[in-house]
Amino acid sequence: MYRLNLPPYNIRIRHNNKKTEVFDILRRKYVALTPEEWVRQHFIHYLIEHKNYPAAYLANEVELRIGTKRLRCDSVLYDTTLTPKIIIEYKAPEIELTQNVFEQISIYNMLLHVDYLIVSNGINHYCCKMDYCNQKYLFLEDIPDYENI
Repeated sequence: MYRLNLPPYNIRIRHNNKKTEVFDILRRKYVALTPEEWVRQHFIHYLIEHKNYPAAYLANEVELRIGTKRLRCDSVLYDTTLTPKIIIEYKAPEIELTQNVFEQISIYNMLLHVDYLIVSNGINHYCCKMDYCNQKYLFLEDIPDYENI
């Protein structure tokens, strides 16, 4: 796969019916190993193992609905009351993180109204803290540790 700008972890991969799959610790099952999934799994492990995010408050592939339209957040962090706090959007390493990516995650945030937005392609990572009072977001230099959100 791709070399990422994230710490390595003990990845669990298997080959099943000519497909390569990776174990997702949040969904507790093997899923197809795509370039985006490679980034997701590394990023989730980074949050849990290096930023102290509790795995119990993280979820992958969170479905949202706007009328009859279904959307899917790549990952969401909840707080102890199950209120969404962070939306995370992943792209494959070869995908550039453009304004379109931020517009995509902003649509999700119209429904969830979180405190932080994170986008990553495994090479570059951007974290924004929402400032709803001033109707803007502030880019942070680093992804905050769990105790600082």
